[in-house]
Amino acid sequence: MTIKLHPNIEADLLPILETVPDPEIPVLTVLDLGVIREAVRTADGVHIKLTPTYTGCPAMDVIGDDLKSAFASQGITATIELILAPAWSTDWISEAGREKMREYGIAPPLSESADKAALLGDQRLVPCTICKSTNTKMISQFGSTACKALFQCMDCQEPFDYFKCLK
Repeated sequence: MTIKLHPNIEADLLPILETVPDPEIPVLTVLDLGVIREAVRTADGVHIKLTPTYTGCPAMDVIGDDLKSAFASQGITATIELILAPAWSTDWISEAGREKMREYGIAPPLSESADKAALLGDQRLVPCTICKSTNTKMISQFGSTACKALFQCMDCQEPFDYFKCLK
């Protein structure tokens, strides 16, 4: 189940947040990923609470800097606070984000149990992003980043990344 936008994001800040892409999957915004836990105006500007997709994710520093730059371009000072609990989940990726991933050539995460079956080679469940076949196999537990696995479609023979399910 994908959650809705966190209620602690002030509506007038959404247009700025929508301009900040994920540096590893640039077709996704920070809102698509669901990593923004809070964005509120303060006396000094705006305070943003950001949850990393996983502890130690190198993209978080870039995202923090990009958020500051996006708000600075509007004359607003942004402060960033990393929030580790609750831990980010792939359930937080929006439906629009999942569709953007498919169009970009990355299979979005499956459910937790389906993900385990696919990554352990028990079942062929990950659909090819090109021909939609589930006649796919995992080539490597790690794709272009640690949060992705590399798959290949056995029908069209194309390789593609699969974004692993994180709970």
